[in-house]
Amino acid sequence: MSADAGVIVRAGSWEALAGVVTPIRFRVFVDEQGVPVEMELDEFDAVSCHVVALADDEPVGTGRLLPDGHIGRMAVLAEWRGRGVGTALLEALIVEASHRGMTRLALSAQTHALGFYTRFGFEPDGEVYDEAGLPHQAMGRILAG
Repeated sequence: MSADAGVIVRAGSWEALAGVVTPIRFRVFVDEQGVPVEMELDEFDAVSCHVVALADDEPVGTGRLLPDGHIGRMAVLAEWRGRGVGTALLEALIVEASHRGMTRLALSAQTHALGFYTRFGFEPDGEVYDEAGLPHQAMGRILAG
């Protein structure tokens, strides 16, 4: 599935995108899911590549790629879920990882979203665990070299 027409994804640094990314993450993780505020922003933001999905110039989703190949903080606003925004974000993060010469990607997926990630070649890696009161599964994917 591809994103709705008019949805574009941009990549950039935390310095460039923090003002756009933070409200999306807080709305999804803190407001919707009850993740503690102090868990949402961390020292990895400053060293990560961030992506943001825009529709009609309004931010509707985000994600980040850490220097070690971990993908995280993927969040799509509720009214945009099921419209291909997550797909566009994940594809952009995989492209960024490939451009950076990464050979392995890892992520922590909420268990209800495992099917989404397996469609992109991610496989479970370890046991299901609790993160901020939500069940998660570590997953990994080897990138073609």
